Amino acid sequence: MVIASRESRLAMWQAEHVRARLTLLYPQCDVKIVGMSTKGDQILDRTLSKVGGKGLFVKELEVAMAEGRADLAVHSLKDVPMELPEGFALAAVLEREDPRDAFVSNDYAALDELPAGAVVGTSSLRRQALIAARYPHLVIKPLRGNLDTRLGKLDRGDYAAIILAAAGLIRLGLPERIRAYLDPASSLPAAGQGAMAVEIALRDDGVDLMAILAPLNHEATWQAVTAERKVSKVFGGSCQVPLAAFATVDAGQMHLRAMVATPDGLRMASAEVSGPAAEPEALGEQVAELLRAQDAVDILASCLSEAAQADADARSATLAEPPAAA
Repeated sequence: MVIASRESRLAMWQAEHVRARLTLLYPQCDVKIVGMSTKGDQILDRTLSKVGGKGLFVKELEVAMAEGRADLAVHSLKDVPMELPEGFALAAVLEREDPRDAFVSNDYAALDELPAGAVVGTSSLRRQALIAARYPHLVIKPLRGNLDTRLGKLDRGDYAAIILAAAGLIRLGLPERIRAYLDPASSLPAAGQGAMAVEIALRDDGVDLMAILAPLNHEATWQAVTAERKVSKVFGGSCQVPLAAFATVDAGQMHLRAMVATPDGLRMASAEVSGPAAEPEALGEQVAELLRAQDAVDILASCLSEAAQADADARSATLAEPPAAA
């Protein structure tokens, strides 16, 4: 069995974790990992919203599966598009790690301590909107690259602080870099944050990968992320829109919260519902309806319009640049 994975240290840790679980389940099976570089890893000078979104992190892995070079791929679920290409499916979602955002800084203990004009780095429009709404005196700048690259930019002084997913730091044994965990009440996580997913290409050779991988699936996590991804799917969730959705499951009951906003945090809609965890898509649709009632569609339309205008301005500026001297 061959696992396709991105080559970043975190991605390989996740692939190794799945490999270890499969080896315990099926000791007679030889499980290997094939590392690959994706476009999302290669394009680091622009935000994801301007180069095609998070799907850039999974496309090459899907091609490897479609061509028979790999049997499955391991992803951070928040990097997986809400709509999978035809012929692909999520076979399992593993138990969630800490889903919260983490405040990381060498000089400050919390966002509240940052002085006016301090530069905060984040790769997420969702985080940008939430920070801008509460801390308008801070300067928020894009932060791309794998986890080690982002920490390196902080350490050389490019940023006063950066916001990362706590799960990645914990998985790589770096919890000491976390100065503070951001309460989901003020920094609602992205859909699927902290969860790992196993994707497969559907096949007709008699090998039932869904059944083989089923023991990896964590039911409560699956229910929670299904509700979260439903909200995101309703609104065409992508890197171009600040959208958050986070569900918790306890004793068969789910509590789901969601938010949409403009990147500057000036317009925001939020909603929450509770209900049976066994009905995650219905709960996701309920939250989406509550958000629609708060002009969520108009908020997101303005985000997409601003993004399109920014892209047009960038293209015009590039075309207007004089040719480089020979």
